[in-house]
Amino acid sequence: MLRTFPETVLTQPVFLSAVTTMLSDEVRYKLLKLLEPNPELSQRQVARALGISLGKVNYCLKALVEKGWIKAANFKNSKNKSAYTYLLTPRGIEGKARFTGKFLRIKMREYEALRTEIEQIRADARRQMRR
Repeated sequence: MLRTFPETVLTQPVFLSAVTTMLSDEVRYKLLKLLEPNPELSQRQVARALGISLGKVNYCLKALVEKGWIKAANFKNSKNKSAYTYLLTPRGIEGKARFTGKFLRIKMREYEALRTEIEQIRADARRQMRR
């Protein structure tokens, strides 16, 4: 039986920043975050939801399977016999928890840097308007 999931998962892509490696921490975190509540998503749906290529999704899933973070299992009642569910293993859940904290710290630093830049731009704009 397929579980339903919010349409926002597929209609609001989360575009990832440029990455230097195929399996960056950001991609890994977002992939695990998406799959945990939605293990029945196809690779195509995952690619669309994350705004990355199907090939990159395939590569990342294989890497996570090899690391023991997810288990790929065939759908038992699927008409499409090549359909898989991607279940997080206990090791994957633990890894996701670590990446959640790391991801949050990175985003907070980015937020602070952006806030500082906005304050500087506002100050510059005020100075230029006084002239």
